[in-house]
Amino acid sequence: MKKLIFAAIAAAGLATAAQAQDVSGKLVLYTSQPNQDAQQTVDAFKAKYPSVEVEWVRDGTTKIMAKLRAEFEAGAPQPDVLLIADTVTMEDLKQEGRLMAHSGADVSAYDPSLMDPGKHYFSTKLITTGIVYNTAAPMKPTSYKDLLKPEAKDKIAMPSPLTSGAATIHMAALTANPDLGWEFYQGLADQGANPKGGNGGTYKAVAGGEKLYGFVVDFLPIRNKLEGAPVEFVFPAEGVSAVTEPVAILSTAQNPAAAKAFVDFLLSPEGQTLAASQGYLAAHPDIAPPAGFPARSEIKLMAFDPAKALKDDTANKMKFEEIFGG
Repeated sequence: MKKLIFAAIAAAGLATAAQAQDVSGKLVLYTSQPNQDAQQTVDAFKAKYPSVEVEWVRDGTTKIMAKLRAEFEAGAPQPDVLLIADTVTMEDLKQEGRLMAHSGADVSAYDPSLMDPGKHYFSTKLITTGIVYNTAAPMKPTSYKDLLKPEAKDKIAMPSPLTSGAATIHMAALTANPDLGWEFYQGLADQGANPKGGNGGTYKAVAGGEKLYGFVVDFLPIRNKLEGAPVEFVFPAEGVSAVTEPVAILSTAQNPAAAKAFVDFLLSPEGQTLAASQGYLAAHPDIAPPAGFPARSEIKLMAFDPAKALKDDTANKMKFEEIFGG
């Protein structure tokens, strides 16, 4: 199925290649996508814009940003385009004047809350965080508050916001929710939760039965359940938080035409279908979810304000350390 999708994308790209001749030259991309996803994304883009040479650098968002910050300090930022994990990092860059607005980007089909109003950055996926549980668990949670029940005592794993960007977004979203707030995190601490590491460790602890419940990004349990893993993923009644893998053009971009074409490609139905074929929930509401996911209409996203999350980030992490002891 994936081969057919990629073939269709390539064919569509070749059909429009004649229209893309004015977009050419070198495009430098810094991304936190997994290597395979990054290569597929670049290949699909090049099929549509064959005159563009794409040079890409891949690492985790934290390391990508450390590299980029060093380049800023040296006065020589290299990338035209940034495709990283979260909107909070993009908001920081926007407020520093590091991002170029792309006013011509068509986001009319998207939920406005997923996009920067000034069109400085654009969400391309929804990598949500909800509840994972082991199928041997005595309780089947449907709400975050279910994790405060006696059945979950000392059986909760969760990634640390001090390590995981997705966990940071999740913390900001839940604590801003008036029905949950910091009282919920205090309740998790009282339940014996000991946040540490990233999503992979949390998933392994629950799938292996060391713990029975946890918070984790959606694709880990959803994909592995299809392979027979004893896990279920819950989109809680209160909603899920999401990192959205935003894309943005740097204000120092050397090839803004190709950069805008890259953004437009990712936001197009063609680019969004590619994201779904890679196993992610597309940000575009009309793209069918991958196998194992519910319909988009059944997924409730929690309210999230990147600017507020950026402003509150240090205070939030200090409060987290106060509750859990770092």
